[in-house]
Amino acid sequence: MFFGQRRLGESLRCLGLNFLFPVGSRMKNVQVSRLSMLLVGLSLTVMTVSPGATVINDIFKVAEQINAQAKISQVKIDATTEQTRELYADYKVVLKEIEGLQVYNRQLERQIAVQEREMRELAASIDRVTEVERQVMPLMLRMIEGIDQFVGLDIPFRIDERRERIERLRTIMDRADVAVSEKFSQVLGAYQIENEYGRTLEAYSDTITLNGSDIIVDLLKVGRVALVWQSKDREITGWWNRQSKRYEEIDESDYATSVSRGIKMARKQLTAGLFAVPVIAPES
Repeated sequence: MFFGQRRLGESLRCLGLNFLFPVGSRMKNVQVSRLSMLLVGLSLTVMTVSPGATVINDIFKVAEQINAQAKISQVKIDATTEQTRELYADYKVVLKEIEGLQVYNRQLERQIAVQEREMRELAASIDRVTEVERQVMPLMLRMIEGIDQFVGLDIPFRIDERRERIERLRTIMDRADVAVSEKFSQVLGAYQIENEYGRTLEAYSDTITLNGSDIIVDLLKVGRVALVWQSKDREITGWWNRQSKRYEEIDESDYATSVSRGIKMARKQLTAGLFAVPVIAPES
């Protein structure tokens, strides 16, 4: 037995392998260097040394297991390496996204700061507008009252139309859905219309009260200088007497022709020219 083990050990040393075989009461070290040539050594000794062959078979099995585990480990290592590479690439992408988001956030912070400043300025402007509105509203109400009083003291041309305009202004003042600027514009518009009346020549038909009776006549407004009228048949001519504040007939027949000419001029039926109207001389 010892001789066979010695032969096997020598064969294994020739192959470059290290292995321990029992020799008597001691263990002898056998060097095995090249595992790939183990099969050759085994083939030389398997027929002569039965116990040594069993050990070599065990070595083969262990070597095969080691190789299999090494392959599995290498596959895992390769997979881990690829996964690590992909994760690193993703990490670089995320870093770029974070950098872009940081730039975007800084821009948003600047925009928000500008908007907050504009909001503060707007709030201050609203406060000023509110203060102006508190001052403008009483002013507009006084202006409307002024127009109303002026119309009441003025010659009564288109009186219904003018009073309706004043009532519309009062209605607008009470509406919350109309801006103060629009209200003020409407009041100024009414003043402009009243101002234009003083520079226009206008003829229109209307009903007046004469001596307690209502008659339809043609009225001729000459600015705010005079308001004269003629019946439809041109038989009666009259005027608005500022002193008595009523419509009266004119006795002088000369005014009939002049008023008729003025009515035609106002209606563009006659070329503009001169015509006479009765006026009250100013008091000395």
